Amino acid sequence: MAKARTTVFFCKECGYESAKWMGQCPSCHTWNTFVEAPAPKKEQAGHGISSMPGAGSFFAPEGKPCLLSEISGETEERVGTGLGELDRVLGGGIVPGSLILVGGDPGIGKSTLLLQVCRNLAAKGKNVLYISGEESLRQIKLRAGRMGEFQGNLKFLCETNLDVIVRTAQAENPDVMVIDSIQTMYREEVSSAPGSVSQVRESTSVLLNLAKGNGISVFIVGHVTKEGVVAGPRVLEHMVDTVLYFEGERSVSYRILRGVKNRFGSTNEIGVFEMEAEGLRQVLNASEYMLEGRPEDASGSVVTCSMEGTRPVLLEIQALVCRTNFGMPRRTAAGTDYNRVNLLMAVLEKRVGLKLSECDAYVNIAGGIRISEPALDLGIVMALVSSYQDRALPEKTIVFGEVGLSGEVRAVTMAEQRVAEAVKMGFECCILPRVCLSKMKQVKGIRLMGISNVGEAIRAGFFQ
Repeated sequence: MAKARTTVFFCKECGYESAKWMGQCPSCHTWNTFVEAPAPKKEQAGHGISSMPGAGSFFAPEGKPCLLSEISGETEERVGTGLGELDRVLGGGIVPGSLILVGGDPGIGKSTLLLQVCRNLAAKGKNVLYISGEESLRQIKLRAGRMGEFQGNLKFLCETNLDVIVRTAQAENPDVMVIDSIQTMYREEVSSAPGSVSQVRESTSVLLNLAKGNGISVFIVGHVTKEGVVAGPRVLEHMVDTVLYFEGERSVSYRILRGVKNRFGSTNEIGVFEMEAEGLRQVLNASEYMLEGRPEDASGSVVTCSMEGTRPVLLEIQALVCRTNFGMPRRTAAGTDYNRVNLLMAVLEKRVGLKLSECDAYVNIAGGIRISEPALDLGIVMALVSSYQDRALPEKTIVFGEVGLSGEVRAVTMAEQRVAEAVKMGFECCILPRVCLSKMKQVKGIRLMGISNVGEAIRAGFFQ
């Protein structure tokens, strides 16, 4: 008889399984992503997680397809978390039976955020179960003591054995459950270490069946790699309903919660929080927060507006242009696309005549936030010109628009919302694409200047 294989190779990106190592994955075509792991053991019939009580209530009967007209069209009632910024990113609240993955750097505030959510849900009368595989009950109590009083049916468990966790969840039948973190969970049937490809994939599959079968909303905390993606196989993100990334720099107090996948809402929304001693505080006016400490009458500083979903956010773009001391000029971009900055500098040199090929250029979006929206193009251009000429833009001026290779300024979406946000923040002049101006109504309290190319934008900004 042929000897059974004890190890197999998995692709970390898509979960493809192979008997031998390969340089390129034949499924997702990525290179050097195969890792060796113990071969999964086949479970006996009737002992899988799908046979647990209540399983199938969220699915159709086994082997029986149904017509679209036979499917109930009732929308699930969402549960508010008590944090408006988180509800915005989730699409209006938590959907019962959903599986939500929360990723972020170590110490960024993932556990603090979810502990606050658990406290708010328990105060509303929900049954909540918080399971930690990294902290002891005493450590959780010390962290909870800084947040204030806890009320309601909120229970804690320190456990890493997923079979024990499933039995506990079936006995407690919570409305919401938190797993902190997925890299510490393991199943005894899988003979590999916690955090390995096999364990993470199997653990997520168990939690998925638990969430859908019993109608439990499950939050999963996931560690990230040095590249900024959730550690483990990429199939982990494909299995869950929602993927949230908690972003921020340790040197600043604010945190940004960004949705990169959401089966129940938009993926363009962000939530802004500020880390304080007693926990995370919501930042309701993100524009005011991002513009704090902005220098007055300084060259190279320009205010622009970015749309994050339905939310306009004002940002400060800073640029520093100086003569290079070497033959090869240096270019640096922080918070925006490096190649996009090089492209805009080439447009300025070709269409406007600025000798930027002899200069070093440094572009930064203040505050550490990262934005890749094309509407920031005109703001980057004006900041580069302002620093190059050492001439400041008027104090109460805001600019936005997309710049093309021929120097034209193209239209952007939601121009009216951007202008309204600028008026609310006290700006008196707005330089925007002429195409957008022709479609807008007259706005009181601000002077709108429509431009069609980069040259007109420079004249409108520095010679108005």
